[in-house]
This record gives sequence, structure tokens and C-alpha cells, in this order.
Amino acid sequence: MIYLPFMALIILLLLGIPIAFSIAVAGILGIWLTTGNLNTLMSILGMVPYNTVAQYALTTVPMFILMAFLSSSSGLAKDLYNAGSNWLSHIRGGLAIGTVFACGIFGAMSGASVAAASVMSEIAMPNMRRYGYSDVLATGVIGVGATLDILIPPSVAMVIYGIATETSIGKLLIAGVIPGIVLGIFLILCILVWVTIKPSDAPETQRVSWSERWRSTWRIWPSLLLILMVLGLLYTGIVTPTEVGALGAFMAGLIGVIFGRLTWTGALEAFKATIRVSAMIFMILIGTFIFGYFMALSQVPQRVIAAITAMNLNRWVVIIGIIVGYFVISMFMDEIPLLLLTLQLTFPLIISLGFNPIWFGVLSMMMVAMGLVFPPVGLIGFIVSGATKVDLSKVYRGTSVLMIAIVLTTILMMIFPQIALWLPSKM
Repeated sequence: MIYLPFMALIILLLLGIPIAFSIAVAGILGIWLTTGNLNTLMSILGMVPYNTVAQYALTTVPMFILMAFLSSSSGLAKDLYNAGSNWLSHIRGGLAIGTVFACGIFGAMSGASVAAASVMSEIAMPNMRRYGYSDVLATGVIGVGATLDILIPPSVAMVIYGIATETSIGKLLIAGVIPGIVLGIFLILCILVWVTIKPSDAPETQRVSWSERWRSTWRIWPSLLLILMVLGLLYTGIVTPTEVGALGAFMAGLIGVIFGRLTWTGALEAFKATIRVSAMIFMILIGTFIFGYFMALSQVPQRVIAAITAMNLNRWVVIIGIIVGYFVISMFMDEIPLLLLTLQLTFPLIISLGFNPIWFGVLSMMMVAMGLVFPPVGLIGFIVSGATKVDLSKVYRGTSVLMIAIVLTTILMMIFPQIALWLPSKM
């Protein structure tokens, strides 16, 4: 009764059935096998879809996604890249560092790694190619740089984690700020070491006049204002995360209109993309909540906790095992379904071991970030490869090297949990 639904889930995924429906079908099978009662199954199926998506907190998701697409349509990402590259292009590897800067700041306006990877591929790649950067370095930087969006608020994945675990979304979002900055610093150091060891991967530098540097810096003030508004309102608690998302989306659109960059066509495309992505996330939510009923009825989480407790393992051994498990699964599954599916098992376990749920939330994001850029099925790798027309093996070579930055940040956060917990404690 317990194994069959999991086997069904794996088979459906291997057959290419969309994740939302694979999880839902496996959950339906599990409920029917566990209860043997068709009326109970139909009662759950009649209740779950509405109860799952009719949560006020979930309105945060489409707002953050809309903010990302409006920021992209308004040309804010291009301004950020130009400013970063103008200030750093005289350094070997400076354009790559400028890409990290742009990814980090764009992440504070979007919260969607997939959007960042797509946008930065179109903006940064042509410029780095023009100055002789190797495809391996350029695509690696874009891929790993895009994962900053998972950590730096607003983060859609953090919101999903907060809803699934009933953890404070505001504190979760703020908890990602310092780890995101640390990851950015480690990524820059990795780039500097790379171009020192292999200078042929970043051969050309250019000097930009001071006047052009300051002009490009002046162009990003709307983006910085938007970021300060989002972080300031979240940190002070003046408004809820949902209201922050709505204000952020409105401000991103307003900036585009004021500067004459957001056309009717661009705005319409942003709304269409938001509806598509939000619908996909909500369908996955419904599927995983159906599967969650099966997990609750079969008492799988309780059995796992009891088994691990009986083994009398050190709690850090358990957390390392969870990290390895997350990393392996994330290579084959996108961030949202991965979180929703695994948290039903891992979250009760880490709570029983006495770990902080906010710290574990940030740690989960780090594991998801690794999986998004690591072969064989790292989603961001596919997006960067498709957008830049670079062979997938080259993209993975670049992301696999620069993933050292994610590993170092994860280790540092495990040794010093306050990296993630200090800012939320001051809210």
C-alpha cells in the first residue's frame, strides 16, 4: 500500500506525464489503497482543489511572478547589467562579475530563477562573447548567478516553503538576504580564481569613461528604489508579503511606463506569462496536497521519524543525509514540486530533531539551487543552453565548477546558522 503509489509516481514521471498530474494520480491511488473506501476518496478530491488554492497567502505567488515579468519587460535587467559591466569591465573577468551583480539585483525584483536565467542569457551572453569570453565561463556564470533569485527576496520558492510548512513567510524571505550576499561574494571569488588559472577564458578587458559609468549608474536608481521598498516594507512588517508583492508588481510596471519602456504588448505578455506560471504552480500544489493526504493516512512521515529515532543517529548525520537526498532528487525535478513533495517527509523530521524551520528553509533553497544547475536534468542548464545556443555539456561544465560557491555557502551556513537567522531575529 505504501510502495505502490511511489512506484506509480516514478513510472508516470518517466513516461513524461506533467508533474502535477503524476503526483495527483499517485496520491489518488495511495488514498484508495490505504482507505479502501471510494466515498472517502471522492470526499477528499472534492475538497482539496478549492481548499488548497483558496488561501490568502498564495496570492503572493502571482504577484511576485508578475513583478518578475514586468521588471523584465521594463528593461530593468539590461540597465543593471550595463551598470555592472561598465564599472567592472577593466578587470579580467569583470563582465562575468557584472553578470553576478545584475543577477543578484534582478533577483531582488523577481524571485524566479528561471526568469533570471532567460533574461540574463539574452542580455549578458552577446556582450561576453564579443569580448572573447569562453562559452563555458559565460554560461556557467549566467546559470549559477540566476540561482541567487531563489535566496534573495522576493522568492517564490520561499513563499511555497512557508505555506507548506506554516512558517512565517516574512521571516523566511528576509532570512535569504545574507546567504544570498555570501553566495554572490563566493561566486565572484570563484570567477577571479578561474580567470587567474585560465586567463584565455576571459581575454579582453575594456575601459569605460567615468561619465558613461555614472550615466549607467543613474539609470538603475528605479531598480534600487524598488528593492529598498520591497526589503524595507518586509523587514519593518509595515505590510504583509502579499501586499509587498502587489506593490512591487505595480511599481515595476509604473517604472516601465514612466520611462517609456513598457508597451501594451509587453504588459500583455507579462500578464499572460504570469497566468501560465501561476496556474502551473497551483496545479502542482493541488497534486501534492492530494499526495499529502495519502502520506498522512499511511503515516509514512511518522514511521520514518520512528525508524531514524530508533537508529540513535547524531542529528547532523541526519541533516547531511537529507541534504544529499535533496541534491540527488533536485537533479531530476523542478524546485516547486521538489519542495512540496519532500517537505511532507523532511520537515516533521527536522522539527523532531530540534532544527530551526527558517534555517532549514534557507538550506533547502541552497539544495534546490544546486540541483537547478547540475547535470543531468538541471532545469536552468537547459534554459541557458536553449537561449544562448551553447551545447548543454559546455553549460554544465561551467555551472559544475562555479557550483563550488553554493557548496561553500551551504557549509558556512551549517557551521554558522546565524547567517540565516540573524536578520529574522531583528525583525
